Amino acid sequence: MLFGAHVSVSSGFDEAVRYAASVGCECLQLFAKSPRQWHGKSLAPEAIAAHLAVREELDFGPVFTHTAYLINLATDDEVMRAKSIPALADELVRAGQLRAHGVVTHLGNDPAQDPDAAARRVAEAVLAARELAGDAAADVRLLLENTAGAGRTFGSNCAELAACVDASGLPPELLGVCIDTCHLFAYGAALDTPAGWDEVVAELDACLGLDRLGLIHANDCKFESGSRKDRHEWIGDGFIGHEGFSAMVCHPKLAGVPVVTEMPGEVPEKDEVNVARLKAMRDAC
Repeated sequence: MLFGAHVSVSSGFDEAVRYAASVGCECLQLFAKSPRQWHGKSLAPEAIAAHLAVREELDFGPVFTHTAYLINLATDDEVMRAKSIPALADELVRAGQLRAHGVVTHLGNDPAQDPDAAARRVAEAVLAARELAGDAAADVRLLLENTAGAGRTFGSNCAELAACVDASGLPPELLGVCIDTCHLFAYGAALDTPAGWDEVVAELDACLGLDRLGLIHANDCKFESGSRKDRHEWIGDGFIGHEGFSAMVCHPKLAGVPVVTEMPGEVPEKDEVNVARLKAMRDAC
């Protein structure tokens, strides 16, 4: 299991990798454009080349991108879909240019609260975005992220994620999932115990297949299980706690899954401390 963090690209895509390595990251996640805008400037060829060169120089591990927060794949609003599909296609192209190992996206909201219909809309949007992106993103893997279940957000449980995957017909190397521990715990999973992790892993294996699990967002939770509140806490300082994350890190069926943290706080401390905590758990397995 490799550990990393979501890092800023404010100083450049190459410096993002150098920063990540300096705080102990073995993998990383970044935004390939502003997460709060539909459109962004095209990636400069020299920026892409510098990013790839630093990764090769440092022999750095997997890199993932995260899509803009505006994208809503589950919506039945045609105007929103007309914006979301090209935006996702653009994110796939950017990930292809950066040679990312995966693109993480939220699924959005299901206003009608009809999971079957929402899953079909997600699958259709994913297929349309891939077609629009074309050869530039032919090998890029998309990862659907679970939610904490607040309001009408879609994709909070394994069944909803699996329905999207099944409806798409895409193979595991092109479509998988990213599991956020804070979201899953807030939804109701007992990730604070080894038995809870065994149950979650077994469910993922049964309804999706573990070959679909491409990334874990390791975030502790400020609120109790079932709260439906997505509030991240530092590793071991929330309700999942040290025991819960130790169980995750040492779970044999999760050994090959990359892990990134998404923490509040100041850099570099928030990244140095949380990555170090996960590494210490790995050493103690």
